Amino acid sequence: MEQVRTTDNLRLRLPAAVACVSALVFALARPHLIDDTFITLAYARNLAFHGHWGLLADATSNSATSPANVLALAALTFVVRDAVFAAGVLYVLSQVALVLALRRLGTALPRWFPALTFAALTANPLLLSSIGLEVALGSAVLGWVTVFAAERRPLAFGLTAGALALVRLDLLIFAVVLGFSVRSGRAVLGALLVALPWFVFSWVVLGAAVPDTVVIKTLQGAQRAWGDWDFGNGPLFYARTAWWTTVLSFLPLAVVPFAFRLRPFRSLAWGGALYYGAYVLLNVPPYHWYYGPVITTATVCACAWAASHRVATGAVLAVVAASVVAYAGSSREFAPLTSNYASTARYAEIGRDLRGLAGGRVVGSAGEIGVLAYTCECAIVDVFADRGLLPAAIEARGAGNRWVRAALRVDYAFFDFDVRPRRPDLVLRRLPSPPPDALAHWTLDAPTLGKQELYLVPN
Repeated sequence: MEQVRTTDNLRLRLPAAVACVSALVFALARPHLIDDTFITLAYARNLAFHGHWGLLADATSNSATSPANVLALAALTFVVRDAVFAAGVLYVLSQVALVLALRRLGTALPRWFPALTFAALTANPLLLSSIGLEVALGSAVLGWVTVFAAERRPLAFGLTAGALALVRLDLLIFAVVLGFSVRSGRAVLGALLVALPWFVFSWVVLGAAVPDTVVIKTLQGAQRAWGDWDFGNGPLFYARTAWWTTVLSFLPLAVVPFAFRLRPFRSLAWGGALYYGAYVLLNVPPYHWYYGPVITTATVCACAWAASHRVATGAVLAVVAASVVAYAGSSREFAPLTSNYASTARYAEIGRDLRGLAGGRVVGSAGEIGVLAYTCECAIVDVFADRGLLPAAIEARGAGNRWVRAALRVDYAFFDFDVRPRRPDLVLRRLPSPPPDALAHWTLDAPTLGKQELYLVPN
């Protein structure tokens, strides 16, 4: 009996340690959660407190990329009454769930494999910069999808694959690759049982089965919103201003070729390669969290390879140590990798100012809406929040490609194309010189995009 109790205590030590470290990491990352995180948090808060699906409290929208992340955050927010704190709880739970999955996957590897992988994932600068988004939750669910694929449990695999689709629909690429080891109708049935109800609801009630961000972000790529930068050369975009941080973020990719012989990790390696290739073909802008699933699976594969070749373990630990030192020496104001125009603290300050300045009037966004909408709690509109702006984006996205146009026609079959855009009374603009009718002015400054001036002007 005593031996059983000791064994149980040893098994609990790892998840307990992971929970404590993850809570500390979230506390450190809290001041620099990126702008897109607050889009998700605004959705979660509105759902938790008002039963409403939308970025703004007074308008329905469908620009939350991860329904599962919003639903989980909303449930936690309803309990803890604070969406940011709920994001911390979900991050901790996701980290623990992932490590437990890694322990199941690594039975043929040394006992310290899950701890090594946890350290490498947690210290990775790009993943640190993605805290609060769906990256950690997606990693946890993908870990269990891999477990059930390796154990050839088709129904459990299908159920978790359905959950994976709700985290991010594009993560199904990994489920398809892993599914070759299952190949069962029960897997398909399980996936449909979990995912289909939401997608039908979204299609009929919210006006599109797939979130509007698919149109918005792929249109940004088609219109070259980031100039010459896209997903394919995106790492070079970040390397211009944070080369060492970027190298540490993407270094795990260098080890992926060695993982193709490791079961079951080689399926993750193939999935990561296909995922990267799909995003290159989509030609979307290089938002850093888009690389999260690839970095995560590459890191898991790298640590599995290092654990099976112990001489390489020291190299992984050296990268972890370098990442910790780099983070310790960086600004607490910004995430290690960022493409925002201003820090979270600066946007929160502007949002509080806008609350008084707007006085119930509608404000047009200058391109980043998350923190402003969350802190102002007023009507700040752009295509993410105002579905009246979406028809023009849908038309532009389908122009010149009949297959894309046909797919959009099906996806938006229940969308109300007669909805009119909300006319802003005031508009936020980034301008090189002050306009004569400016009502307010703020200076924005960020590592990647430099200093810019933001003005609030009448429309």
